[in-house]
Parts: sequence; structure tokens; C-alpha cells
Amino acid sequence: MKKIILNPKCLVAFLVLTVMSCTDLTERPYDVLVESDLGGDAETLSALSAPVYTRLTDVLYGWHGYFDLIEESSDAIVTPARPNGWVDGGTYRNLHMHNWNAFQSQSSGLWNRVYGALNVLNNSLLNYQNLEGENIPALISELRALRGFYYYLLLDAFGNVPIVTEETLLNPEELPTQSTRREVYDFIESELLAVMETIPETKVYGKMNKWAAKMVLAKIYLNSEVYIGEARYQDAISQVDDIINSGLYTLESNYHNNFATDNESSSEQIFSVIFDETRAGWFHYHWKTLHPASSATYNLGSAPWGGSAAIPQFVDTYEQGDDRYNIWIRGPQFSSSGEPIYNSMDPTLRDTQLNYQNTMGSVDGTREYEGFRVGKYEIRVGTVGPLSNDVPFFRYADALMIKAESLLRTGNADAAAQLVTEVRMRSFDDPADAMVTGQDLMQGSRYQYGNYEDGEVIDLEGGDDIEFGRFLDELGYEFAAEFHRRQDLIRFGVYTTKSWFSHRPNGDHRTIFPIPQSAIDANPNLTQNPGYN
Repeated sequence: MKKIILNPKCLVAFLVLTVMSCTDLTERPYDVLVESDLGGDAETLSALSAPVYTRLTDVLYGWHGYFDLIEESSDAIVTPARPNGWVDGGTYRNLHMHNWNAFQSQSSGLWNRVYGALNVLNNSLLNYQNLEGENIPALISELRALRGFYYYLLLDAFGNVPIVTEETLLNPEELPTQSTRREVYDFIESELLAVMETIPETKVYGKMNKWAAKMVLAKIYLNSEVYIGEARYQDAISQVDDIINSGLYTLESNYHNNFATDNESSSEQIFSVIFDETRAGWFHYHWKTLHPASSATYNLGSAPWGGSAAIPQFVDTYEQGDDRYNIWIRGPQFSSSGEPIYNSMDPTLRDTQLNYQNTMGSVDGTREYEGFRVGKYEIRVGTVGPLSNDVPFFRYADALMIKAESLLRTGNADAAAQLVTEVRMRSFDDPADAMVTGQDLMQGSRYQYGNYEDGEVIDLEGGDDIEFGRFLDELGYEFAAEFHRRQDLIRFGVYTTKSWFSHRPNGDHRTIFPIPQSAIDANPNLTQNPGYN
């Protein structure tokens, strides 16, 4: 009979990595277990890893979470100042303007939450390694793949981070050392390749499997030129080809099915994070984006905050007839019973119906009705608290688009266009409107980059000079508000070179975020990323 005991000393290494609460740091799946307590069935053993998945809800949509960090620093979504609105201390303005520093809440939150999750995950790995049984190798492989996913988030956001594993926990007196971006990249690749033969292939909703692990590999290969200066597009194609040829996933016939309240049966979701309004996570984007008066539209249990909206320059790039345009809530607004609802922030507008318009002032001052609101995920009428929609992180459409981009960048534009057309087909009534050619994808972007003030683009920079910009546009339409845009803009050379809304370029070092100052203060082995000293 094997005892599984978690040594409190194992937490020391993580104290220098995170500033999370003591409750978060000491939370473990179990304290002391024996093998007979668990039994040998796969379901019971698998439950041991549940906390490493529940942490994902906080990573993505905790307060100042990953959504804010990725989307608000990009060219599609912004949270501007609103009249009589909630004061955020300038945090969203800093993201939009690329003025963040080592104290930025969202980047610090990502660091803390991911390393907190890795603490739980590595402890779970230690537990599994003390057990025997036919299910154990698969469970260990699953956790190692999930660890690769967590490190993919760190690789993309920070580049140079400590690699902490279950072996690190056995030497808690040693402070973690910082690895280079190349070393982190190599670690993720080696971990994922090592588990491919033992990780489960079956679809278990909300859990890492072989195909989700291949998506992580495909992502690091797709972005390899950014991460390590080496192109690996053929490797990206190989990974997604395995997913495509598995036959396990298909495109939903209706694009919006992916984001419905009850979307767990979607045939398109490769890896999803499970939310539930009463039990799992705090999926709060409806509060973040809607005007307070829109509470009456959806019979919400509390009023939204004011909020986040689409940048008009991005909205203006959509083609007529593209159903994906309908993720934006727009136009005159009504209650659930059909009565007009009214502006309420500006006293002079309280007799005027709320009408979401595709205009904005500036990040420092925008009227309450300005900006289309984010409606990608169904907002269930009668929702009292957070939403229950599950959040797909990897979809089958993403696998197809990774292959398409890799083909495009390796000189096979016509084959890329066939895949892009396949993805577009469900979003246009007329199949002819959905078709694109390789020549189309070779064009620049439709986005009219430049300074934007009070409904007008001034000092126009345009998007014609962006290589494969038309493909970048397609990524924007398909994956708006899905944690994509920052990474895509960096890969296409836009993130630190173009202006949009009130944003102006502010240094190429902004392609990665600073290491949180709290982590550096706690660990002398950490060095700040270039440009942030």
C-alpha cells in the first residue's frame, strides 16, 4: 500500500514565482492518500487531476484575466473611458496604448495564475508517480501535455520564464532559475513529443488529449519564427494533418453553435474550458461589455459595467453577408419584452434610446452608446450571475487555418485558399461569396490603420503593406474575442508597427510582457525582459 504525502516544503519554490494568496498556494487535490483510497478505476484516478483544469477558468476569465491581456492590447477590442463609468485606474488604457510596465495587473495575473496552476499540476504528477496501474501512464501523459499548454501561454506572453517541474519540487530550497525563450520552446516541444504514444486519443470533453496536445505543438511551430527565429511551417502542417485525418472533429454547420450556452456537444471543439454559473469559473464578459441598461434585454441578475466594445476600424473590414459579423451587438436596444431601453450614464441622454453605434471618441472619452458590444457568446436570458458557456480554446477551424497559413507562407496559396473557403462557407448564404482565391490571400489587409478620432481615421497608414494581410483579416473574423488577435498581429508584423484607435506604436519590446516586479523582487535569479528595466 503506497502512501501519497505532499511535503509542505514543496511550496517554497513557488513562493518566489507567485504572489497568490496562501489559500491558492496551499490548495491541493488531496493531503494524504493511500492507493486503496483511490481504487484502480480510471474515473476515480482521473479525478485527482481535476484542480489543474478548474484553474484554467481563472486564467482565462478571472479578474483582469487572459482575455483582457490578449484582446485589449490588440486592434479589435477596447475598453474606453465612459461617462460616469467605473474607474479602472487606467489599466485598460495602458493595455490599449501599450504603456504597461512590470506592475500591470493583467500580465502579473497571468504569471501568478499559471504558476499557481503549475504548483497543483506538479504535485498531482508526484502523486501519480507514486501509484501503479494500467491507467497511470495515460494520466501522467495527460498532465504533462497540460503542463506544456500552460508553458505555451508563458512562452507566448513572457518568453523567458523559469521551468518548474515535479523534480523542482523535490529541491524546494533552490530558487528557480530563468530559462531563455528558446529553452522554454524546446521544453514544450520535448514534453509533448514524449507523451504522444501514451496520451489518450479519445475525446474527453474539457480535458487534454492527443489532439489538443498536437494543437499546442502546431501553435508553437506556427509561431516559431517569432519565438526562436526559425520557420517550422511544415511541422505545423504535420501536426494539424493528424487532427484532420483523425476524423474526430468537424466544422459546426452554424458558426454560432460553438458559443451557445449549451455548447458542450459541439463537434468542433478540440480543447475547451468548462464554465458553469453556479459551480465553475467566473465567465463575466457580458458584464464587461454591455451597457448597464442592457440588463433589461437579458433579464440579468445585476447591471453590466459599461464597457468593452469593438474598435470601429476593425468592424469596418467585414464583408457584406458575413454571418460572423453578428457576434457584435449593435443598433437600437430593447428590453426582453420589446420595450425601448435608454441611456443612463449621461444625464442629458436619459430620454434617448440606447443605440449601439460603430463610432468612438477616444480611449479617454467615449459616449455610452458608442461601440458595438461583444456578443460572441450567447447571453442566456435570465442569467443571474456569470455565464455557463464553455470556452473553446482550440477549435477545428483553428487547425484548418493553421494549415492554410502554413501553406500560404510556403508558397502554396491556392491550397491555402481552399481551406479558407471551407471555413468561410458556413458564414455566407451564397457559396460564391464565401470563395476566396490564392491571389486574394496574397493581398494586403482591409484594415484602415492610423489614428482614429471621433469617427474618422486621420494620418492614415492603411493595411495594404501587410504581407498576407487578407489572411490576417480572415483570422480576425473567425477568431475575434477568442484569445487570438495579439499573437496573430505579432506574427504578421503589425502589433508594434501600426496605429489603431488611440494606440500608437511604442517599441518592439512590447511583443512580450515584462516579468512581474513582484516575482523579480522575490527571486534574484530572474532578470527583467529587455526594454522594461
